Amino acid sequence: MADKSPPQHLFADVLARVHAACSALATEGNWPAGIDLSRVVVEPPRDVSHGDMATNAAMVLAKEAKAKPRDLAEQVAAKLRADELIASVDVAGPGFINLTLKPKAWANELRTLLRESTCYGRSAIGAGEKVNVEYVSANPTGPMHVGHCRGAVFGDALASLLTFAGYGVAREYYINDAGAQVDVLARSAHLRYREALGENIGAIPDGLYPGDYLKPVGQALVAEHGDKLTAVPESAWLPIMRNKAVAMMMEEIEGDLAALNIKHDVFFSERSLIETGNNKVAQTIDFLRSKGDVYEGRLPPPKGGPIEDYEDREQTLFRATAYGDDVDRPLLKSDGSYTYFASDIAYHKDKFDRGFRDLVDVWGADHGGYIKRMQAAVKAVTAGKASLDVKIVQLVKLLRHGEPVKMSKRSGDFVTLREVVDEVGSDAVRFMMLFRKNDAVLDFDLAKVLEQSKDNPVFYVQYGHARGHSIFKNAREVVPELPEEGRTRAAYLENAPVERLTAPEEIELLKRLALYPRTVEAAASAHEPHRIAFYLYDLASEFHALWTRGRDLPYLRFIINNDAEITKARLAMVQGVVSVLASGLAILGVNAPTEMR
Repeated sequence: MADKSPPQHLFADVLARVHAACSALATEGNWPAGIDLSRVVVEPPRDVSHGDMATNAAMVLAKEAKAKPRDLAEQVAAKLRADELIASVDVAGPGFINLTLKPKAWANELRTLLRESTCYGRSAIGAGEKVNVEYVSANPTGPMHVGHCRGAVFGDALASLLTFAGYGVAREYYINDAGAQVDVLARSAHLRYREALGENIGAIPDGLYPGDYLKPVGQALVAEHGDKLTAVPESAWLPIMRNKAVAMMMEEIEGDLAALNIKHDVFFSERSLIETGNNKVAQTIDFLRSKGDVYEGRLPPPKGGPIEDYEDREQTLFRATAYGDDVDRPLLKSDGSYTYFASDIAYHKDKFDRGFRDLVDVWGADHGGYIKRMQAAVKAVTAGKASLDVKIVQLVKLLRHGEPVKMSKRSGDFVTLREVVDEVGSDAVRFMMLFRKNDAVLDFDLAKVLEQSKDNPVFYVQYGHARGHSIFKNAREVVPELPEEGRTRAAYLENAPVERLTAPEEIELLKRLALYPRTVEAAASAHEPHRIAFYLYDLASEFHALWTRGRDLPYLRFIINNDAEITKARLAMVQGVVSVLASGLAILGVNAPTEMR
């Protein structure tokens, strides 16, 4: 599929037909040249009783057409009523156009799905455009906790979603290895080093990292240096401790991420920005100064409350207010070192210099106030050629049977990501981290995600995929030639008489399947992978409901012993469900089991 554009799905097909109708009217009515049809959309109506699809064509084109929206809607409707795919067209309200498709539209789309199999829904909207998705970027000062986990899963799923939608995605991790926190890490490691040498270090002093996870670092330093580092000043041992501790923490972090099947293409070191002879932070400040965006000045006292980086002194400032921020921002601290913000500006400029115009950063809940200044900086260093979308992931409340989970001994003050993955599995963690919008607080109950019930979304969706395979297995009594391999089975079922799928419940399930490509494009455009998780749950729910309906109404069963043709048609529908569930779960990084254990 990589060498050609994905086929046009049903919503795109109907949109093209609406565009054609509008273009014909433009020609007939001498509308102004160059009418912009990009504002015209076709989407599911909010009320299903209004039809299968709705378009805003008349509402957004009425001004150019010099017509009342309602009158223009009637003209567009007249054109569309002649379309062989459309059963009826109704004009509602001030000019909304509601469309009902002929049953063959859904049958044809199912055949497209079978032909494409798990590639169904792939999009070309990205057109290969390069996107940098930076996520996790946890300080390398200890093991990852559950809050990091949510950002990791979100960023990874978003990267997969954008790839599926045709973008060229780079997955990036920014290692914060140049700030004060890594010096604290080094001093904490030095304490564990002395402990590994046999010294009784007592209680860990306030301000240092107390977790047991640094004990192996101390032991490794002893193995490498013996007791030599006890006889040298801090200025000599600190960089050694820092480099070793950061390296071992990053190795552990990468292992934690691997437990969630998360990998990055790039690990970018903050320290590399300030290397001797190639100080990119200084170069970036000079670049901004040459544009008039850096100056020496004083900041006025904050009006609404304290600003964390406010100092009443003459200092080097970035003119952030010229690019939409509320206040200009310091680039140098009073001791002459760079602010975090200065390093972050240089880092994002480096992304731009590497060819990225679309930047996505996934940040924790405590960074919301940092967004405007970073977007201002990106505008400044790229002359507005790059865009930065910051996605905030809110807190995770870890529960067990509704009660808060106790902290981890190993970490000292939080529950580690690895502990959660080891207890409930990667699939449950990944799906549940995505089964809520990223900017909403998430309650994650360790007991609930192990339940085998409809109330456990990950089980319910995976069970839908497994149930489909169970149906295939049982169907071989009626259709003995049914292939076992997925693509081969889908190709075989392309020839099934899917026009016989006429029961209202079947049509609704076909409509849900046909919505998948549009869901992918909408989710990718909005940078919202949770839409895929929601869609999969709805699809699985309709599939399970139809299976249950067949127990009460035998004529709706997927396997009809004395009618191989209707059985094949329903197996084609089941194959569609299985293919889409597998595709969506793959985007989310969740397994699609063929049986539940």
